[in-house]
Amino acid sequence: MLRIAVPNKGTLSGPAAQMLQEAGYRQRSDPKDLLCRDEANDVEFFYLRPRDIATYVGSGDLDLGITGRDLLIDADSGAEELLDLGFGRATFRFAAVPGSTKGDRPADLAGLRVATAYPGVMQRYFAEHAVDAEVIRLDGAVENAIRLGVADVIADVVETGATLRQAGLAIFGEPILKSSSVLVRRSGTGDLAPSATQLLRRLQGVLVARRYVMLAYDVRADALDAAVALTPGIESPTVSPLHREGWVAVQAMVLRDEVHRIMDELYEVGARAILVTGIHACRL
Repeated sequence: MLRIAVPNKGTLSGPAAQMLQEAGYRQRSDPKDLLCRDEANDVEFFYLRPRDIATYVGSGDLDLGITGRDLLIDADSGAEELLDLGFGRATFRFAAVPGSTKGDRPADLAGLRVATAYPGVMQRYFAEHAVDAEVIRLDGAVENAIRLGVADVIADVVETGATLRQAGLAIFGEPILKSSSVLVRRSGTGDLAPSATQLLRRLQGVLVARRYVMLAYDVRADALDAAVALTPGIESPTVSPLHREGWVAVQAMVLRDEVHRIMDELYEVGARAILVTGIHACRL
């Protein structure tokens, strides 16, 4: 039976469960449950702290897991990223009191104390840039570290920056890391088992279904080339003759974010009866 770790709480928990449900897997009905067996798909789901998931997968105790890229790097556990799942996006940035640092390059942090809740991420960053800086681990509220004299700089997740501004800090330098939710497995394990391959394929199908819609329309045959140029589809569109002579029906997958622009341009080239249908699941 395939054993998969899923976040039990936090910002990754709900979206992870939703994605697995969209992929056809059973999920727990009670948020207090720590285990859910999906007998139909021969899978066991273990609900764990997001920060611990990479450790369980890296040790081989669990086959796959869903966690954040930041937590995967921070754990340095022997697990590796298999698929970016697209939710839980976050950006890690440096922040300090304005004017308190020499500059905004990595080298300018040499000799400084950097407080963070992600010491593994920062140690890797400084090693990659050959910078000798002191990393101070804090479990939370790193914004107060500078005011309390614990650190010179902080490194943390930044969304709007409002919390940092309230603490009298300003973001500087390039992003340290852009994170999102990822499916992970143990490094160096070779080919996936059939059940793991099936899960991976299903999740890829969910990602495609979320990004694309199915567009159907009718168009005159003499305008077909212009219409198809707007809707090339994944491989190619489906084109069928209509009972009305000189007209064809076309179906193609298009990016959800671009569908309204494409519909407008199709109308301009003579397409009519333009319809959009959501995609709930797919295999490509």
